[in-house]
Amino acid sequence: MSAVARGRRARGRRRLVVITVLGVLIATGFAVTLMVGRTFYPPGDVIGVILGRDVPGASFTVGRLRLPRAVLAVVAGLSFGLAGVTFQTMLRNPLASPDIIGISAGAGTGATFAIVVLSLEGVGVSVFAIASGLAVALLVYLLSYRNGVAGGRLVLVGIGIAAMLHSITDHILDRAAQWDLQEALRWLTGSLNGAGWEAVVPAATALALLAPVLLARAGDLDALRLGDDTAAALGVRVDRTRLVLIVAAVGLISFATAAAGPIAFVAFLSGPIAARLVGPGGSLLLPAALVGALLVLVADFAGQFLLGTRFPVGVVTGVLGAPYLVYLIVRTHRAGGSL
Repeated sequence: MSAVARGRRARGRRRLVVITVLGVLIATGFAVTLMVGRTFYPPGDVIGVILGRDVPGASFTVGRLRLPRAVLAVVAGLSFGLAGVTFQTMLRNPLASPDIIGISAGAGTGATFAIVVLSLEGVGVSVFAIASGLAVALLVYLLSYRNGVAGGRLVLVGIGIAAMLHSITDHILDRAAQWDLQEALRWLTGSLNGAGWEAVVPAATALALLAPVLLARAGDLDALRLGDDTAAALGVRVDRTRLVLIVAAVGLISFATAAAGPIAFVAFLSGPIAARLVGPGGSLLLPAALVGALLVLVADFAGQFLLGTRFPVGVVTGVLGAPYLVYLIVRTHRAGGSL
């Protein structure tokens, strides 16, 4: 018994260290994002802007450009990471990420339709993206439901729906005027360029409301990892819990996507990276959320200043995530498993 207790304490200490280090790295990345750019502003100027003081030059560059961009990077990263690991844990499948199963694609198709066909912008595009993401999530859930939802079946249905939605998006883009095409492609790539508080506030509000719902269900989510029958034996109301988790996770993905576009593979990568860092045992929700925030912050900074030319954040995360997706599929095939 003492060995078991020591193991639990060791895992708890490791988890605390990982969360603390991730928090420090996010705070450091946030500070660097505000200070570094074409013009460097010292910490005193940045703090003055945040406190509401008028600092010549910095008030506009930091307060109007860099600060909302950095806040949106953190909010979107937290949302993608939290939602992605919720799906992966609940369905016991690392491929069960909103990037893969069509939810992000649904939001993208809705936003593209709003931009190209309806000539909407701002809030109108966000509304279509959120509604489309929720509708696609419901469709995938209903099509994959058969005496419960199996992770492999939902992934395959989601991949099929995503392929169909990508075709619809390509058809809409093919008919777009030049200006609408540029705007739609910028959004579909996943970009924080031009981020403003009008995009930050809805995404941050959704995170503040929905993240506690997921975190409060962390124990039930861990029970679902053991299988529906085991979870039910442990007192979890499986269907009700799964519905709550899906609605909250899809809401986070939809609002984050509406604000920043479908930033590729952040939801897909955050959970596995957090699992490697934390080790076995314990909920991955908070570590994965922090990993997501760090990924978006670092990828956006790298896309702006470290690659010789400027790339949207979604291009950088796509380059990181695509090889891991191929590796995961190959590993699953060699192990004789199925999706």
